[in-house]
Amino acid sequence: MAATELSQSTQPSRDPYLESFLSNLGSGRGYSQYTIRNYVTALEEFLQWYRNQFNTTPNWTAISQETFRLYLRHLGKNNLKPASIRVKFAALRSFFRFLIRNGFTSLNPVKTITLPKHRRGLPMFLTKEQMLRLLNAPFEELRNLQPNNPMYKQKAILCYRDAAILETLYSCGLRISELCALRAMDIDWNNQLVRVQGKGKKERFVPIGAPALEAIRKYWSLLPTLPTGEQPVFLAKTGSAVSPRDFQRRLKKYLLQAGLDPAITPHKIRHSYATHLLDAGADLRSVQELLGHTRVATTQIYTHITTQHLKKIYEKTHPRA
Repeated sequence: MAATELSQSTQPSRDPYLESFLSNLGSGRGYSQYTIRNYVTALEEFLQWYRNQFNTTPNWTAISQETFRLYLRHLGKNNLKPASIRVKFAALRSFFRFLIRNGFTSLNPVKTITLPKHRRGLPMFLTKEQMLRLLNAPFEELRNLQPNNPMYKQKAILCYRDAAILETLYSCGLRISELCALRAMDIDWNNQLVRVQGKGKKERFVPIGAPALEAIRKYWSLLPTLPTGEQPVFLAKTGSAVSPRDFQRRLKKYLLQAGLDPAITPHKIRHSYATHLLDAGADLRSVQELLGHTRVATTQIYTHITTQHLKKIYEKTHPRA
């Protein structure tokens, strides 16, 4: 079966196979919105390239492996990082698995394409002193507000909310998407635990420290009504859950306030959480569970950071280093 022609309005997803695949992605298969967005972009970029290259649209049941090798060379010439190339091909592989599963084709021409290896760099992290400065930044912002300002109360609520978000990110080592998805019912106040919906909809329970719980209590005390049940823990001005993008925008301000690099992302707080745990003697398996990593190898990269840190201390302090 040949795919119908793509619309000429730069809407490659009008391809019926692609529409079916993307609909399948969003129907409870455990893919995050971030992954779905990346896959949509990757597939649309491939279709655009194919159309420019061959002046037609692909017949998915007859497309050759050589076509994907050609596409790989094209990506390499555009200086894409190995990690970005692998994401694009992950989308294509997933698409062909879908076609095979549904009987549209029997071959996956992308499966055996050799991709450039992703050389994972060491994650950047904040020191404990830097982290403390960042945690205090919303209160510095609050001190700069004028109480007679008509927007004072609304701005104060945002400062206390952001302070609670920062405390929770660092206390629990959450991904920003996990934090934004937290509901009131996910907090076990008595046992100081948080239920987290991780990647692939895998659920885990993570300890949450007293300072983070106190920060949430203080933030909630300023709200007109207390969040309950499935209501979000952290609210946007509209009353819906705060979005990762909204918080990232506000984080830049706090980073500058703390004298830190404004390019630091919420994920760096997660890196800091893992690094500080390992520095203090936590075992790798426990940190893996806390982070929600499927493979211990993903967590293991943090041991390289702590080893490097210890080596620097050794070289600086040992008389015969």
